[in-house]
Amino acid sequence: MKRALLVPAAVLALGLAACGGTSGASSDASASGATSSSAPQLRGTLTVFAAASLTGVFTDLGHRLEKDNPGLTVRFNFAGSSALATQLTQGAPADVFASADQAQMDVVTKAGLQKTDPQVFTQNVLEIAVPKGNPAHVTGLKDFANPDLKIAVCAPQVPCGAAAQKVFQATGTNAQPDTQEQDVKAALTKVELGEVDAAMVYATDVRAAGGSVEGISFPEAQDAINAYPICVLKAAPNPTAAQAFVDLVRSKEGQQALQDAGFRGP
Repeated sequence: MKRALLVPAAVLALGLAACGGTSGASSDASASGATSSSAPQLRGTLTVFAAASLTGVFTDLGHRLEKDNPGLTVRFNFAGSSALATQLTQGAPADVFASADQAQMDVVTKAGLQKTDPQVFTQNVLEIAVPKGNPAHVTGLKDFANPDLKIAVCAPQVPCGAAAQKVFQATGTNAQPDTQEQDVKAALTKVELGEVDAAMVYATDVRAAGGSVEGISFPEAQDAINAYPICVLKAAPNPTAAQAFVDLVRSKEGQQALQDAGFRGP
């Protein structure tokens, strides 16, 4: 007999007035479990479009929501926020959008695609990623202007790229990247494979990579902190589950998961 599990109140507090590049790959979060028969159950498919930097923590939260609602399947489309915003404005069906910055959320809200006002749920800060052992002896931001080094950044329209450009401009750094990636995970992969000497990514990506890369923090990053907004979409095929996911992200449980992954409080 399956053991009954109580659905967390934070997950099902549906009355909260909270809302919430290159085509991203989709992933399914599948889990099962029993729940209290007295609690309303979420069913069907929930589709979440989320910034690539949220891949690990959102996948885990999706598993948790599925475990409490055996009739629910959570699907994710992780990619650069600019690509996701473009997909949504072109009619891609989704229930929730979580962006890595306000600029790309604005693209969605200006198109009138949000159900209610987006809410900031976390923050992230840039960090330099280098291959294990730091073979090029990168020490800080100035190395991004060194033409002898192979450097990766995110494209300017991507939140991590926009934040990097802000730092470069504020410090007068004449960055000379060899590649501009469409999402932060792609930039990190270049480092993991040893294809570049350094990349500008988020601190959370360095942590998620474990020992495969090393991180170098720099004080100038504090001037370009990215705030992440989330919202339920107006045309959400599964609005009840969408709100439940947003509530989970903003709950104490969700916030702890984000902090454990290296994100900052909103």
